[in-house]
Amino acid sequence: MSLQTVFRLTTRDGFDGLQAFTEPVPTIGKDEVLIKVRSVALNYRDIAIATSTYPLPVKDNVIPCSDMAGTVAQVGPLVGRFAVGEPVLAPINPSLLYGPSNDASASDTFGGPSDGVLREYVVLPEHAIIKLPRSSSHSFTQWAAMVGTGSTVWNAFYGNMPLKLGQTVLLLGTGGVSLTALIFAKAAGATTIITSSSDEKLEYVKSKFGVDYTINYKTHPDWAAEVQRITSGQGVDHIIEVGGVGTIQQSLELHLSWDTGRVEAATRGGG
Repeated sequence: MSLQTVFRLTTRDGFDGLQAFTEPVPTIGKDEVLIKVRSVALNYRDIAIATSTYPLPVKDNVIPCSDMAGTVAQVGPLVGRFAVGEPVLAPINPSLLYGPSNDASASDTFGGPSDGVLREYVVLPEHAIIKLPRSSSHSFTQWAAMVGTGSTVWNAFYGNMPLKLGQTVLLLGTGGVSLTALIFAKAAGATTIITSSSDEKLEYVKSKFGVDYTINYKTHPDWAAEVQRITSGQGVDHIIEVGGVGTIQQSLELHLSWDTGRVEAATRGGG
């Protein structure tokens, strides 16, 4: 029997509760794929789970983390889309690939109600796996970091009212979700505005990613008014809201100023 190392949170009062265990490598079914985990990304959600501040259910002795990239180690006899050695991504929830969440599908979310990916091997059904290009210049670590931010942003922009060419997008802060949203928005042909408390970060984002407008919210604490000035009172069509209590009031003020606008909440609690 092949064995692997897995990491479990034996307590949830900090990362001292994270302990290594030796467990069997899972066997695959006819339509399943065994994935060798190459890199795992850390989200704020994982910290909240480890410190008992996450508001949703978490199983006892859970294997943490939801975002990983790896390579195909073995395929079942009915698998036709993947071959051994191919680079792949796993979704955060293999049962929730589209549509609204419900109690049944939410129970399969990695790293919370279901064991996550901080282990050597993971088994997934073929239909839930995302194939990566073999010739990609990105590392497994870079791909793993795209799982949570990429799915969050895609759902924000296209899960309800789709982002359209020429619309205006406001991005709060320069964290992973906001920068991923900036890349997607620029690719979609949107006008982009981003906030930060650091002029240095704003200059970097402008030179690196080509954001159209920047706002230092220390210099402009009423940053919603600055957005209104930039847009000549038109407001914005999409807001990637990651700040929560500290920013939601101004975000809603902007939303209400423009009938077609949407506030997409990418909260830290939701990953």
